[in-house]
Amino acid sequence: MLKVLKGLAEYLDISLGDLVEGMALHAFEGKVPFSPETLVKIEQLKAVYGLTLTAADAHRLVER
Repeated sequence: MLKVLKGLAEYLDISLGDLVEGMALHAFEGKVPFSPETLVKIEQLKAVYGLTLTAADAHRLVER
């Protein structure tokens, strides 16, 4: 997941911190943080890095 986020930040020409901040601020307001074009890029990055997790998986992750 971190590789996808880092790749997306590079693609958007922003820092990883700014990307995460923007995502959080949008989430706090219940807004979608990405345009349809950016979502396509995210899918490409997920394929490159083999990321198969989805939002549904977050509810099954267990802290240790």
